[in-house]
Order: sequence, then C-alpha cells, then structure tokens
Amino acid sequence: MICRLTLAALLAAVAFPAAAQEAPRWTIAIHGGAGTIERSQMTPERDAEYRAALTAAVEAGAEVLRDGGSSLDAVQAAIELMEDNPLFNAGRGAVFTAEGTNSLDAAIMDGATLEAGAVAGVSRTRHPIALARAVMEQSGHVLLAGEGADAFAASVGLEQVDPSFFYTQRRWDQLIEVLTARGLPLPARPAGLGQEISAVRDPDDHRFGTVGVVAVDSQGHIAAGTSTGGTTAKRWGRVGDTPVIGAGTWAGRGCAVSATGTGEYFIRLTVARDICNLNDLNDMPIAEAAEAMISEVGAMGGDGGVIALTADGSVAFSMNTSGMYRGWANQDTAARVAIYADDVLETPGDD
Repeated sequence: MICRLTLAALLAAVAFPAAAQEAPRWTIAIHGGAGTIERSQMTPERDAEYRAALTAAVEAGAEVLRDGGSSLDAVQAAIELMEDNPLFNAGRGAVFTAEGTNSLDAAIMDGATLEAGAVAGVSRTRHPIALARAVMEQSGHVLLAGEGADAFAASVGLEQVDPSFFYTQRRWDQLIEVLTARGLPLPARPAGLGQEISAVRDPDDHRFGTVGVVAVDSQGHIAAGTSTGGTTAKRWGRVGDTPVIGAGTWAGRGCAVSATGTGEYFIRLTVARDICNLNDLNDMPIAEAAEAMISEVGAMGGDGGVIALTADGSVAFSMNTSGMYRGWANQDTAARVAIYADDVLETPGDD
C-alpha cells in the first residue's frame, strides 16, 4: 500500500507539477523629512548625496525583509543608518536647542500587537530608535524622557556616547543664524567644534530632516518608526509629534504611518492614527486618507508630510511642502527615491 501511494503521488506530481512558489511579499517606505526643498537651491552634488543616502536606507531595511526578517527589524535597521548620517535631523545630524545641546526623540510601534515605545529628550544614546524599541520590549512603559531614558538605555546595554558625538558644524551654524535673527542669547560653542563656518548651506534645512520608516514583512506584520532632533533653537524642553503615539508615529494591523513637519499641528490632529482610521474604518484608499490629513494640517497653518503603508503593500507619500526626502522598495522593485514634490515616484497601489 505504501509503495502504491508513493508511486501515485509521484505520478501526480509529474502530471500536475506544483506551481512555482511565489516569492514572499514585503514592502518598505522611508522619509528623511519634508520642507522647503527647491531644485534651484540644491547643487547637483548635494542632490546626489541625498539620493544615495535615501537609497542606502531603503536597502538596509529591504535586506532585512528580503531575508525573511521582521518589519520591526527592518524599521530599526533603516532608521539607525539615517541616525548615523549627518544629512538628516536625527542622531548625529540633529539640530541644536537654544541652549546649544542636542535633544533627541524617537518612537516605534508594532502593528501586530499595538505595542509601542518612545523616548524624548535623549542626549547620550547613540541610536534613539533602538532605545524606543527597548522601551517597548523591556521597560513595561511606552514613553521615557530625558536623563531617565538615557539611564534606562545604559541599563539594557545600548551604546552610550558623549553628547559631542551628535555635534556638527553645519547644525551649529544654523543655530547661530536662528538665535541671532530672534535676538536670543548665543550659547557657548560646544567642545569639539572648530571655529570654521560650514560650507554646507542647504535651504531652510533647520525645518526638516526627521526620519521615518514604515514596513510590512512577509508574515503580513506592519511596523512604523520615527526619529528626530526636533526643531532648531527649540526651548523649554519642547517635544514634537515624533514620540507621541498616534500623532507622528502609528502602526495598526492594517496600516502604518510616520510623519514629519511642524509637530504641534500633527499632535493636535492625531494625524498618524487618523490616517489609518480613515483607511481602516472608512475604507478610504490610503493615498486619499494621507492627502486628507495633510490638507487639514495645512488648513491649520502647519506644514510637513507623511508616509503611509497598508498590509497589502500599498504606499502613499503626501506633503504640503516643496519637497520630502522619500523612497520605497518591495519584493519586485529595487529602491526608488525622490526629493522634490514634483518628482514622479510611482508606488505600489497606484492605479
């Protein structure tokens, strides 16, 4: 009987060969901030530098997903790369507060479990996004701030650095310009910075650079993460939307969003969560939902943008600014990136 069944199975396999196994499906999308980003004010060299950085970040996350890794791991891998890149207002490229320090915020959320972690006012942890994930997975809390957040990071073995690690001449020069224009006192120059003026002069770039990633893995699990240095010359311990779950960062079972822009408006409108609600509960296409919420931000006087992703791999980018650093990839398409609002960047889910 065993031999006959085995033979029958073999004959069936020959007569009806199994269909080729479909490659696991996954998608990742990233942003590096939205703001006044004009072609006329960007040198070709600077343009190419940003595009290379965006491509590298997309690929860092895509590599995780391609190998069967989780959306959380992909989000963290891509954001850590951008946190180490001084082009972006996160980690090592963070802007300065009015006191001449760096104050870093981050958040991450697991759509499969609705667990989330966030940090605000971090100054010694090399990768705030890794700390946000540790808060989610190891602290029993959602949001930690300031020295306590850094102390928790050290307690769980995350890399600690001297605050000077985050200092860059470019961001210091921006701080001096803003404080001078506002008539505010100038802080002492941080140790480790020279006296030179940075040769890098991006237009109005104190207003953008926040980084974020959304991803869905081959298991269909969604995650979102965001990391930022906040706004240049911020005062009084200001915290924006990035670490506020539902405002600048959100992931549910069917949708994920990461935002960038004037955080006060994103907080008041709970932009990230409401985009997913419009998509999940109102059955609005994700691109329309993103556009609707960014329109509300603009109507209130705010600016910025979002990246949004659904469980089927559809991606949406929406902004009310002249540009947003952005990109995506999936199992069928290598990294594609864009900078300016009028860049053509077809995405999964486009008609």
